[in-house]
Amino acid sequence: MVISEYRYARRVQFAETDLAGVVHFSWYYRYAEEAEHAMWRAAGRSIDGGGIGWPRVAASFEFHEPLRFEDEFEVLVRVAAVADKTIRYTTVITRGGTTIATGTHTAICVSKRPGEPMQVVPIPADLAARLKVAVPTRD
Repeated sequence: MVISEYRYARRVQFAETDLAGVVHFSWYYRYAEEAEHAMWRAAGRSIDGGGIGWPRVAASFEFHEPLRFEDEFEVLVRVAAVADKTIRYTTVITRGGTTIATGTHTAICVSKRPGEPMQVVPIPADLAARLKVAVPTRD
């Protein structure tokens, strides 16, 4: 299966909110990562496999509206770019028709072998063949 985008539904948990009752900004990065992992699982793969790992080299979010305890929301993660050693994703978090936050994150492919230091490596050819840059649609 080719990976290009995935929609992930979730509900805000109480522990994710701050004293103002709003989701703490750090959780948006976790939501993006949860959606990314769910996308890989839906494609029949695990992001943690094959002797490679995907540390983040860049991540950002812009916040447009707050999320609060018990809010149901959706995370849309898209493959925005694939290079020799990196994958860049875009993320749109919505509640109903309201855009809550938009962001990007870039992961770099590294070898992950016990007892050896991580080394940046090219994305394996079989995996690269499964990555398709998503054509953004109007949400």
